[in-house]
Amino acid sequence: MDSKVRVRFAPSPTGGLHLGGVRTVLFNYLFAKHHGGEFILRIEDTDQTRFVAGAEQYILDTLNWCGLTPDESPLHGGAYGPYRQSERKAIYTQYAQTLIEKGFAYYAFDTPEDLEEKRKQVPNFQYSRAHRMEMKNSISLAENEVSELLKKNTPHVIRIKIPDEEEVVFTDIIRGEVRFDVSTVDDKVLLKADGMPTYHLAVVVDDYLMKITHAFRGEEWLPSAPVHILLWKYLFGLDKMPKWAHLPLILKPEGSGKLSKRDGERLGFPVFAMDWSDPITKETTVGFKEKGFLPEAFINFLAMLGWNDGTDKEIFTIEELIAAFDLERVHKGGAKFDYEKAKWFNQEWIKKTDNKILAELLQPFFDQANIEIHERSYLIKVIGLVKDRCHLLTDFITQSSFFFAAPKSIDTAAILPKWEEKKQAFFTALSNSLKEMKGKPLAAELETHFKTLAATHEIKPGDLLLPLRIMLVGGKFGPGVFDIIESIELPDTIARIVHSLQLLSEK
Repeated sequence: MDSKVRVRFAPSPTGGLHLGGVRTVLFNYLFAKHHGGEFILRIEDTDQTRFVAGAEQYILDTLNWCGLTPDESPLHGGAYGPYRQSERKAIYTQYAQTLIEKGFAYYAFDTPEDLEEKRKQVPNFQYSRAHRMEMKNSISLAENEVSELLKKNTPHVIRIKIPDEEEVVFTDIIRGEVRFDVSTVDDKVLLKADGMPTYHLAVVVDDYLMKITHAFRGEEWLPSAPVHILLWKYLFGLDKMPKWAHLPLILKPEGSGKLSKRDGERLGFPVFAMDWSDPITKETTVGFKEKGFLPEAFINFLAMLGWNDGTDKEIFTIEELIAAFDLERVHKGGAKFDYEKAKWFNQEWIKKTDNKILAELLQPFFDQANIEIHERSYLIKVIGLVKDRCHLLTDFITQSSFFFAAPKSIDTAAILPKWEEKKQAFFTALSNSLKEMKGKPLAAELETHFKTLAATHEIKPGDLLLPLRIMLVGGKFGPGVFDIIESIELPDTIARIVHSLQLLSEK
């Protein structure tokens, strides 16, 4: 590439970060790092009416959890700051004035009431060439009237003047040539009455001043492309414009329409990267992190939503993703969200992760479940026994809580249908015989002892394993029963068998 690659993610701090937004970050980040470039985080906070306290910090925290650290941002600084648009307000006014001087923009003095009245008169009203002469602006008014209104500091906005007839053409890295007839585009507001720019002006000016070489965003922004291309043409020249790519949508699981927060609530899965607590409604939306996802798995899964490297490979480290990433391999069509597949990725990453690291990550989950961990080495051993059964970090609680305390309930209903006197006698004998065993026998020794005793009682070991499992863990789950006995040790094992026999005798 000719110049150093510089890409940006420019969210508005209005709430939680949807996984579609994180995927946009990821594709920007992978592209930049693949080409030895820089990834910039810019906060687009010009719409103060939509600003939500805490949202900017949430975005920074999310990127930090994902390991997608910006090279430049409001937090990290950089040579092209400030990185909050609200702190760049003075910059945009001069560019809006330049557009007016060149005849590419105009002042509009219409009040909100004027606009509302016009919308009542004209169905689907657009402020465009069809109606601009009917409105109160510097095109429809005489020059002296405009001067007078400006002298009086009459509230006004600045709008782009969309040409009457022009076709805008650009090349999208993913979609190829894209054409727009601008006759259907309205005269967007560029500078609001409070002097703040709209997204349309700010994104173009900032991309120019921050030397952005590639701009990647969701395909929902495609309708805005004609306005942005015209602004590039009018202000800086199209040769200075970044190369563009509009990323496909992440679709609902059923495949129709964009995945939304409501879909997650309806179907019981997260759509935000991390928990988001709305300061206004006080509602908390659960995130992938708190649901029990590893950041590596979350990133791996997101990368495969709409991209692949041309092989059947699915598990990638971030370094492998950076090496393999090619934007031209991003699919044009939307990618269907599949929560079960997301959990599969997480399970694969849990298997890959060192048990000592998992112990660190799991500590908050055990704390939340009020499970006391007395020895880290014991936790690490338990993790090794159950990790293959866990899709989420939260699964470790159900899959291992019985290693740390006797189960609160025993599923006797699963034992009773095939329960008989012979089995009662066997388990009584087993608990008594375990009292005679010395030291801390290993799983293999325990299994041999169990099978020998079963033969003495003329019962198949297979008919006794399920009741034993339920007595130890409370239900039909968990790793090998003899691994469990070896871990919880004999006194605990005996106590659980005796307790279960008492419950069964009461039924």
